[in-house]
Amino acid sequence: MIVVLKQNPNRDQLDSLISWLQEKGIIIHTSLGEAHTILGLVGDTSKLDIDLIAALDIVEDVKRVQEPYKNANRKFHPEDTVIPVGNTQIGGGTLTIMAGPCSVESEAQVVAIAKAVKASGATMLRGGAFKPRTSPYSFQGLGATGLEYLKVAKQETGLPIVTELMDLSQLPLFKDVDVIQIGARNMQNFDLLKAVGHQDKPVMIKRGMSATYEEWLMSAEYVMAGGNENVILCERGIRTFEHYTRNTLDLAAIPVMRKLTHLPIIIDPSHATGKSWLVDPLAMGAVAIGADGLQIEVHNDPARALCDGSQSLKPDAFDPLARKLLALHAAMKSMEE
Repeated sequence: MIVVLKQNPNRDQLDSLISWLQEKGIIIHTSLGEAHTILGLVGDTSKLDIDLIAALDIVEDVKRVQEPYKNANRKFHPEDTVIPVGNTQIGGGTLTIMAGPCSVESEAQVVAIAKAVKASGATMLRGGAFKPRTSPYSFQGLGATGLEYLKVAKQETGLPIVTELMDLSQLPLFKDVDVIQIGARNMQNFDLLKAVGHQDKPVMIKRGMSATYEEWLMSAEYVMAGGNENVILCERGIRTFEHYTRNTLDLAAIPVMRKLTHLPIIIDPSHATGKSWLVDPLAMGAVAIGADGLQIEVHNDPARALCDGSQSLKPDAFDPLARKLLALHAAMKSMEE
């Protein structure tokens, strides 16, 4: 349920309403907009008398929300969420470019790539230390050592780190990570979502391979219900009957999520296609449709990469793409103004 308040509501009446709702076990999320203040009510609202609340002098409207996700719902939070990360932010009109190798392979490798992508305009460094692989015989990542190499790259470049958390036992190692990534395979690992919901570090949730929009948002809800509202959604392609590409990138997710939620939306064209030559056009399309950012895999020697080399761009291919993306984003912002 949401309660839309009139402009400049009487403070005493508002405090009285909030106290009454809290006595009934209702959790209240307040969203301050330019024109109205909205109270998002979470809990058993079925017994609340809508007419009684609507009759209050400070109340303009009361609506029941049918969707099961509340905290992530735009109806509860009309303004877009902006998430500060280090010296940058995700959302709020900023184009975030997360770039780096699928897997951290050595200190020299990740530092060199970090310097290259930063020079091209990337604002965050992505890199896998722990890797979920379909085959148990594939490279599984360097683990804690990989995290240390990412920290060195961060110190060298100042780029915030985005990397994947696979298991609860790894969480203590992520103290210096700036954005925790929850991969597609763990999108519905509810214990993991609860755990990251109880800390204040931003969490990026990749859409599951067969997940609906509502299931994806419910995963975000798990994190937000724990008190962590710094959630980012990442569309990385879904599994369909088409086998030409690794997955099928759902660019329609951008306007759909923009309508349903206030959370930032990132697109990963690398995992979506599995083909490096498709990254450029799909990344451009994502920016044109209104994505808040991109996650792009960059490797200095894709042919010898230990993981997903076929979808990785070389730094000299990433550079012109990043510049095109930033120019397109700037042009679109100027047209909106």
